[in-house]
Amino acid sequence: MKKNEILEEILNEVDKHPEIMSRREAMKYLSMSPMAASILASASVGAVTASASSAKGKIVIVGGGLAGMSTAARLNNTLSNADITVIEPDPISVSYQPGQTLVGAGLWDLSDITYKRDDFLPSGVKLIKGSVTAFNPENNSVTVDGSKEVSYDQMIIATGLMLNYAAVKGLDGVITSAGKDNSAVKNSGIGKDGLHSIYFQDGAAATWKGIEELVAKAKAHKGPEKLQAVFTHPNTPIKCGGAPKKIMYLTNSRLEEAGVRDKVELTFYPNGGGMFGIKDYHTAIVQQFKDRGFKWHYKHNLVEVDTANKVAVFDHHWKEKGAFDEDLGEYTMVTKHERVEVPYDFMHVTPPMKAPDVVGSSAVGSAKGWVPVNKETLQHVKFKNVWCLGDVAAVPMGKTGGSARKQYKVVVSNVVASMEGKSLSAKYDGYTVCPLITSIGTVMLAEFNWASKKPGSGVNAASFPLDPTKERWIWWLLKVYALKPMTIYGMLSGRA
Repeated sequence: MKKNEILEEILNEVDKHPEIMSRREAMKYLSMSPMAASILASASVGAVTASASSAKGKIVIVGGGLAGMSTAARLNNTLSNADITVIEPDPISVSYQPGQTLVGAGLWDLSDITYKRDDFLPSGVKLIKGSVTAFNPENNSVTVDGSKEVSYDQMIIATGLMLNYAAVKGLDGVITSAGKDNSAVKNSGIGKDGLHSIYFQDGAAATWKGIEELVAKAKAHKGPEKLQAVFTHPNTPIKCGGAPKKIMYLTNSRLEEAGVRDKVELTFYPNGGGMFGIKDYHTAIVQQFKDRGFKWHYKHNLVEVDTANKVAVFDHHWKEKGAFDEDLGEYTMVTKHERVEVPYDFMHVTPPMKAPDVVGSSAVGSAKGWVPVNKETLQHVKFKNVWCLGDVAAVPMGKTGGSARKQYKVVVSNVVASMEGKSLSAKYDGYTVCPLITSIGTVMLAEFNWASKKPGSGVNAASFPLDPTKERWIWWLLKVYALKPMTIYGMLSGRA
């Protein structure tokens, strides 16, 4: 897609809300963002994607979502003789999942975030409409739908992850693909009676109805005690670590907008011991919580939901000093547990997440399920012609679209280098970005990489010369109007 076409898509988004901003103003703010400028520049038809190569080989990409299709497009742009095949069963596999938070807040519709896979299949790339049911890396092949064997010279795994609602007692053992729809999820009770989750498409739409119901209930509420709105964050890696807080901030905005914020207590229950893995962002979020009157309780993992009585059950866990070890000369640390029951009027559940079983139980998986790769080259630690990117990759951080935007370029460069018999020079530095929505109208643009986590490093990876811990309207404009067109049309052309 040409750069001016991406700009037109952005401006079409702006046109939906002319009362907020004009096209002229949008162009002004886009010109101020180095992130936008770099993406738009790289998306130009004449932009260099990777060095052209005549290397030959059969490449199989498992997964036709954003990461897989972007990788296919960039490989197709780069290789003149390659045989590229994508394996994906879902006809609507390209979902702009970051937009589900905005759907959940009533700002977007589902139609704003769903795209047909076939519309983005690069010319010349083959498509197998099926599911990989077995990985056979020792034989350089995969099995599709239990019967068809597909061989490869290079394999790229981009399956995404699974939403493991089954890990929470009372949610009827539901496991489903992130971003996709599954009637079993809705049948579990999620999406009604105050129990919601934005992590699947219809769940996001139902969350908005749930917020509207909470507002109506608050308007009618007369008692001295406040209604309880509960938000959870599980004990596993998750897609977009900021999303559980984003929907909380947006619920707060909708309650304020309706004039009933004082009738609802908003409480965050994260499994971890902090708000964010980067100290500066953690400190900023704690202050934002204080400013908004939020409550929070660290080290609480949701383990059960009594949907009939609307009670959430958490495992509150902490460490205490135990017996003194004479040999080591130190005290042992003992993990303590406490069952905590929390009534709710509204609850947003962020489910535990895991790698698809077919990946985790195979030779390309690991004990924890995720695909073990070198965190910089994204090459499998055991099979040198296997690569992985996106949510299913076992890298320290970054199960986000922003991570995938960096990773797919690294994978393509290194796959091509491997096919040419060259050393792997492309390195992923752990960059990711979390546009943390803090209200309807403000975003804190948290950019970071692995170096950011080192104590005293001072590295925040910010692409704009402003304090990244501050909430700003300009980042709201970037999030709501620009990131989706730049992601969908830039990445899926293999350029941005």
